[in-house]
Amino acid sequence: MDNNRSSILWQPNTDKINEANMTKFLSFVNHMYSCSHSNYYELYDWSVIKIEDFWEAIWKYSGIIHSSEYETVLNERKMPSAKWFSGTKLNFAENLLRYRDDKIALISYRENNPSIKLTYAELYKLVAACSSGLKKLGLRKGDRVAGFVTNIPETIMAMLATTSIGAIWSSCSPDFGIKGVFDRFDQIKPKILFAIETYSYNGKQINCAEKINKIAENIPSIERIIKIPLFNDFTDKDNYKLPEDKFIKFNELLDFNIDNISFEQVPFDHPVYIMYSSGTTGLPKCIVHGAGGTLLQHFKEHVLHTNLKREDIITYFTTCGWMMWNWLVSALQVGASIFQFDGSPSYPNLNILWQEIEKERITVFGTSPKFLTSCQKTGLVPKDEFDLSSLKTILSTGSPLTNDNFRWVYNEVKADIQLSSISGGTDIISCFMLGNPVLPVYEGEIQCRGLGMKVEAFNELGNSVFDKKGELVCSEPFPSMPVYFWNDPENKKYINAYFSSFPGVWTHGDYIKITNSGGIVVYGRSDATLNPGGVRIGTAEIYRIVESMQGIEDSIVVGQRSNGDIIIVLFVVLSGSKILTPELTNEIKSKVRTEATPRHVPSKILQVNEIPRTISGKKVEIAVSKILNDEKVENKDSLINPGSLNQFFEFK
Repeated sequence: MDNNRSSILWQPNTDKINEANMTKFLSFVNHMYSCSHSNYYELYDWSVIKIEDFWEAIWKYSGIIHSSEYETVLNERKMPSAKWFSGTKLNFAENLLRYRDDKIALISYRENNPSIKLTYAELYKLVAACSSGLKKLGLRKGDRVAGFVTNIPETIMAMLATTSIGAIWSSCSPDFGIKGVFDRFDQIKPKILFAIETYSYNGKQINCAEKINKIAENIPSIERIIKIPLFNDFTDKDNYKLPEDKFIKFNELLDFNIDNISFEQVPFDHPVYIMYSSGTTGLPKCIVHGAGGTLLQHFKEHVLHTNLKREDIITYFTTCGWMMWNWLVSALQVGASIFQFDGSPSYPNLNILWQEIEKERITVFGTSPKFLTSCQKTGLVPKDEFDLSSLKTILSTGSPLTNDNFRWVYNEVKADIQLSSISGGTDIISCFMLGNPVLPVYEGEIQCRGLGMKVEAFNELGNSVFDKKGELVCSEPFPSMPVYFWNDPENKKYINAYFSSFPGVWTHGDYIKITNSGGIVVYGRSDATLNPGGVRIGTAEIYRIVESMQGIEDSIVVGQRSNGDIIIVLFVVLSGSKILTPELTNEIKSKVRTEATPRHVPSKILQVNEIPRTISGKKVEIAVSKILNDEKVENKDSLINPGSLNQFFEFK
């Protein structure tokens, strides 16, 4: 045990360890491969040494539905040329629709509208009807379908219908700026667009008609647009008529004359999703993910690391422009119930998600540090106001959890709960580091590296280091690596994105520290790193300290060139009408100096009204840094609040 580690906040008892899916999988591996693993760390070491055996074990343990057997598990241990499960044929949607019974599949909460529930049997019939309608529109294997959609059942149906045909799904949230939509969808040339007509957010109805018309006018590849209404209860099954018009109502698409789905069988790495980089430094990269790799990786993360079971109800607050939506939907292959939340997490107040956890008996709640911090700063004590007895796991991603977040959850939410900070990204549609039901939770740390993911911290020389800050790399192939980038025939963009720093080794762009006993501390993006005096500092190190202070709502820290060096500039958003005084400035600097190092102390601290963020809620440090360093900022439409950048120009 590492004597320098933070205190244990939660420890699973013997019963929980014995009942965990991870424990059952360990026994499965021991029996199948004549191993004698006695704990997670031994299992992990085996999984990154015997990579082919590990992923074959996941294949068998998951019961993945396939129509032809694989010839090899892995062709070669080289990145990016690794090919997994060559020869097999399968279908993504078929695996997510393996259950067709009366258990609830989807619970849909929509702001200012009634909630609805759909069983697995009902979901299958609706997907069958949607799939038949799409086929009659001429959709074929390899075509692209775009979704300009919110987190509602129709979106899941459209994705499953699309992928059942072997077509490729790509979605973004309707709160994207119109240029952000063009920059994404115009690159992939979709044939069909699903679009939400109206949605409610923060108590306001937002009409998307103008945006939809502009998309139709400016992306000529779109042949038909399926318009999704504000509310749809799916009881009207007589509307199917498939008009010749370019615009079709969602219920008009549904062909209920078809009861079964003919699932198109495709290779393991056949494209299933196209996702996008944030696009804050140039045109978004179109990241193509394969069907098989997504299925296996998500199964591993849901079943083993999240301990998800059929009886569970899982939710994640996410838009359809963030990979956590794709991650959440894969819970269907486990047969769990998915709670879909469509609305603002603070409308009518911050109680709403906690109320729904109580009402629907949610067991796994996915959120972000920002939400937890907001709850904490308003003085909310969920354990005193809500019945959270059903809740067994809280997941958090988007940015590193602060120590204050950890303590608040265990003090004010629930003492007996697994708080799983998870970290990965759109690039891998999954996680490198995540939770573990058989390990303790330490304050400030992610519990473990994911099985089969040979995650290391590299120093500048490319040497693996422990208990020291380094670059997050993955030094062995894994099946959820992107298949390729769209419109990148020679893989130049792909290789430059991940393999330019250390050839043959995936470099992710985060700073981490792997503790001597296996936990991980995340320090933030390395591509937004601060280098005062040549010392590398991760921005998350400063956020953890500053955002724990009373009266500071939000912050962003960047590097600014000055006299041949880099100085640290901190911008803060203060609560209410509070003003940044010299006293508060000194208090911030003193706290950073005491809790970090003198190197971390900002040279300037300035007050702003809001912090620029991407649609998925991540701080956009690079854009602010570009403004301060008199460089051009590209693609502001990838931000949820692009106007927030204007306030930084006066600080150049």
